[in-house]
Amino acid sequence: MDAPKTFTIGKLATAADVNVETIRYYQRLALIKEPAKPDQGYRQYSPQYVSRVRFIKRAKQLGFSLKEIRELLDLGDGHCQEVQQLARLKVTMIEERLKDLHSMQSALIDLLAQCEATDDKDIHCALIEVLGRELSTDMAGNPK
Repeated sequence: MDAPKTFTIGKLATAADVNVETIRYYQRLALIKEPAKPDQGYRQYSPQYVSRVRFIKRAKQLGFSLKEIRELLDLGDGHCQEVQQLARLKVTMIEERLKDLHSMQSALIDLLAQCEATDDKDIHCALIEVLGRELSTDMAGNPK
């Protein structure tokens, strides 16, 4: 069976495994162009649109924002060094986020340990107390 030469917006969404509203959103953000509407009938999308929407979807899964994806799309082929630079920057940002998440995890584990060590659990919750403290202390209750 031959692949279709063009797609309606619904068939494009199905082929790219996204929602129709996602296609419209990408059009509003100028990530994909909206084809001209014929006098009669529906807008027709070429197979390149499927590839572009899949590219956007995969880039999002790798953590790129839509703004970053626009930069990648604007660069396109032939700008490998710039694309690699953006990817390296994304890796650095992910590493920083992982460090932040690890710190958050450690702080919560410490707070839970404090809660479990408290004898008056029915009257007082140490976790609620620590979360309610002023911002002059960190999550573990240490002065900043």
